[in-house]
Parts: sequence; structure tokens; C-alpha cells
Amino acid sequence: QVRLVESGGGLVQAGGSLRLSCAASGIVSSLMSMAWYRQAPGKQRELVAGITSGGRENYTDSVKGRFTISRDNAKNTVYLQMNSLKPEDTAVYYCNAGSLRRYWGQGTQVTVSS
Repeated sequence: QVRLVESGGGLVQAGGSLRLSCAASGIVSSLMSMAWYRQAPGKQRELVAGITSGGRENYTDSVKGRFTISRDNAKNTVYLQMNSLKPEDTAVYYCNAGSLRRYWGQGTQVTVSS
């Protein structure tokens, strides 16, 4: 079992920055891939960024050049640095991790005001 706890969400003005963190505990393996998803009101949950155990990153097109995902395997933590935030980035952001089985965090709200 893996427990994921997100932190770092909040309210920010457009153009601002936030850094999300997700700490994993339990049966954690550095071989797990980790990712951030988000879900805006009335929309489906979507993948924002992912990072493999080897550090390969991928991003959805709308955040490329603005968001950066990283991980610290020693701390079992994944981060999402979000810069140049836009109102359309407003959503609940969820951490996801695992290998064959995937786990979800409880989510953290990010609100970007115009």
C-alpha cells in the first residue's frame, strides 16, 4: 500500500508561481513512475506531467515551458513547479504514483485569479 500526500496548493494571481509537493509513504519503490493530474470543475481529470523512475519527463501541451516535474527518490517525493500560471490552470491537482498498481493522493486546490 502506498499513501500519497499533496501540499503546496493555494490562490495565486495570473502570472504567479506555485510549487506542489507529493510525499509518498508505505511500500514505496524508486522504480515507480509518478505523475500529476488535474481536474477542473465540469471537466475530466487530465494528465499534466509525468516522470519515470529514470527521470524522463512528459507534459501535456498546455503546460510545456511553464511547468516542471521533478522527483527526489531519497525523499520519495515528486514536485511540480508551476510558473506563469493562467486562470485556466485552476483545478484540483492530484498526485499519482505506482507501477502495476496506481495510487492517488487526495488532491490540492490550485486557484489562479485573473
